[in-house]
Amino acid sequence: MTAHQAIPGGVGRRRFLTNAVVGGATIVGATALGGIDADAAFAAPQPSLDPAFAKSSFVEGRIVRIDGGMLHVLGSHGDRARVQLTNATSIWKVEPTTADAIEAGDGLYARGVPMPDGTVAADAVWVNIVNMATTIRGIGKSRLHFSHGNHEVVGNVVPSATSASYAGRALTSDLSQLRIGQHAQVLGAWRPSDDSVDVVRISVGH
Repeated sequence: MTAHQAIPGGVGRRRFLTNAVVGGATIVGATALGGIDADAAFAAPQPSLDPAFAKSSFVEGRIVRIDGGMLHVLGSHGDRARVQLTNATSIWKVEPTTADAIEAGDGLYARGVPMPDGTVAADAVWVNIVNMATTIRGIGKSRLHFSHGNHEVVGNVVPSATSASYAGRALTSDLSQLRIGQHAQVLGAWRPSDDSVDVVRISVGH
């Protein structure tokens, strides 16, 4: 059953959605609530494409525990939330991935549908995503060094994922035009293990 098909027996959409989460059925595709790429995590909320899911919820914080498909999240301001993964959830961690890549201790930004029990059924989860204004301080073959405010940040070059945009032009895997002292916007994924960042996109001259 898709989000646009009728629900038999007059069952309310929210009740069906709750049952689907418990049963693991596909409840809603991520595109019903917005984009699923890395940029979508920072985009302004958009109205749902499906009127049955008019309201979306957002959760951010650190994953403190994982129980099956349930993520227990401690927010930046001390608030707690539960995020339910389903087989419709889109997961990003440097690249599109699966729930197996999510670990306790990871950071999270999630978008989904609020459930009656207070959980959020996630349609999209971005794990450890960061978007930083930086200055390039060092350039190596496999690492870039940045300053971000008063912090030094190591950026890991990921051959399958890292790309650059120069002065708003198309993305390229060629990093040879990067220069020390350039201001750069860095989109990537934080590594909790060593506090470095896997660089997905670096934009300079914008």
